[in-house]
Amino acid sequence: MNKIGLTQPNLCKVTHSYPSPVISCIHKDPHASEVSRITSLSSENRHTKSFVDESTSNALKDVHIKGRTYYVTTLIIPKQDSTSSSCQAINEEEIFAIHNEQSLIPVGWIHTHPSQSCFMSSVDLHTQYSYQVMVPEAVAIVMAPTDTSRSHGFFRLSDPDGMNILRECQQTGFHTHKEPVNGTSIYEDCSSIYLNPNLRLEICDLRH
Repeated sequence: MNKIGLTQPNLCKVTHSYPSPVISCIHKDPHASEVSRITSLSSENRHTKSFVDESTSNALKDVHIKGRTYYVTTLIIPKQDSTSSSCQAINEEEIFAIHNEQSLIPVGWIHTHPSQSCFMSSVDLHTQYSYQVMVPEAVAIVMAPTDTSRSHGFFRLSDPDGMNILRECQQTGFHTHKEPVNGTSIYEDCSSIYLNPNLRLEICDLRH
């Protein structure tokens, strides 16, 4: 996303967070010190790698201008219709209006599994497909506060295998999906996420 702020404050309540919480940056390569990359969050391999410029030389350093970099600057919380086991965004035209007004690119979504483990359900997979088919870098963030082994995850559909399976699936609601014939997973941990504490995050809550 490349622009923040709202021109119509009556649409929603806007707050600011410094530094940004969980969702901070989708970035192919680190470009500044103190930017951490999420490499894997599985229970067996949970670690992050910090990239810090350790050079103390006074010599001029190379300057890299990077393309295809998405910075998450805005979190939009839509109006919702929810039950004990599901949550559906409503009045989505309000979300699209903010995208258009602020020239925002939807690079992912975030939701919570209040009493379930950290995984992608069949409904989640279809939602992720709708984002990833538009923006290949799109990520699904799952928060699972009661999962003692993994409280959150960054996921994407495997490409092309997972994307092809979801493209062909016409079912709705909770259902099973076939696994890719080559033995890979239908979805995977997203390895292109960097948590950047220097970014400013604007929260637009449409529920109020």
